[in-house]
Amino acid sequence: MLAVVFPGQGSQSVGMAGEFLRAEPAARRVFEEADEAFGGPLSKLISEGPESELQQTEVTQPAILTASIAIYRAILPRLPVAAEAFAGHSLGEYSALVAAESLSLGDAVKLVRHRGALMQEAVPNGEGEMAAIIGLESDRVAQICTEVEGVVAPANFNSSVQTVIAGARDPVRVACERLREAGARRVVTLPVSAPFHSELMVPAMERLALALAEVPLADPRVPVISNVTAEPYRSADDVREGLREQVCAPVRWVDCVKRLVRDGARIQLEVGPGKVLSGLAARIDSELARANIEKAQDVEGALERVREAVR
Repeated sequence: MLAVVFPGQGSQSVGMAGEFLRAEPAARRVFEEADEAFGGPLSKLISEGPESELQQTEVTQPAILTASIAIYRAILPRLPVAAEAFAGHSLGEYSALVAAESLSLGDAVKLVRHRGALMQEAVPNGEGEMAAIIGLESDRVAQICTEVEGVVAPANFNSSVQTVIAGARDPVRVACERLREAGARRVVTLPVSAPFHSELMVPAMERLALALAEVPLADPRVPVISNVTAEPYRSADDVREGLREQVCAPVRWVDCVKRLVRDGARIQLEVGPGKVLSGLAARIDSELARANIEKAQDVEGALERVREAVR
C-alpha cells in the first residue's frame, strides 16, 4: 500500500516546485488556480521571493500547499499504484485533504492564508516561542512541561526523541533549561512567528471555525489521517472539526505514521518541498520504505522505490 504525505510550515524555499511549474501543464494549472484564490501573484512570490515575504505565515502556508499540490498533480499520472492513504504534518493536512478531494484547492488556499493570519494575530510578536527538544523521550518532555508555571506544552510529537514544545516565551525558556538539565541532547529555538499548536492559539481556533463553517467539504475519497486523533477522517463533518481542533492540539505525527503502517502502508512517499517527513519516518518505523519528491530529479528514483515496495 502506498501512503502519500505532505510537509508543513518550515519546508518552504524560494523557487520550490519551479521545475514542475515550467515543465508540467498540471502544475501550471495549480499555480494559476492558487493565484486566483490568493487574490494576487502567489506564484511569483513562490518563484522569485523575496524570501522575507515568503516567510510571512499568511504567505508561507498557501505557498507550501500550492507547491505540494502542484508536484502531486504533476506526478499523479505516473504513480505505479494509487495512493490508499494520505496524511500531512500540520499545514500539510490541508494538502492531504485536497489530494483526497475533500477540499478544493481554491478553498484550501483561502483557508490556510486566513489560518496563517489568524495564528500570527493570536499572539503578539515576541510573546510566544517554540523549541525543538532532541534526544529526550517525548513522555519525559511532556512531564517536565507540566512542572513549569505558565503556558508550555508539546506541540509536535515528531519522533520518540524529537518533540517540539510551544507556549509563552518565558515558560518555554524555563522548560528548555530544565529539559537540558534532564539530558536533552539538543534544544533548538525555532524561527517561527507564533506558538503554533498551543492553547495560546484559542483565539485563532475560534475565528477559523467561523470560516470552516462556510467552506464546502466532502467526505474524503481516500482515507486521510487526522493530526489530532491519528485516526482516518470518516466524514466532512469530522474534517471540519479536526481542522478546527488542529490549531491548538499537538500534532501526533508519530501516531499518524504508525497508523499508516498498521493500515498496511509499505512505503511513505513525501510530496512537496523538503524531506523532513522522510527523516522522521526512518526514526518512527525503520521497516517502512521511504521516498520523497521535491525536485524533478527525484521523480524516477522515487517512483521506482514505490514500484519495488508494492510489488
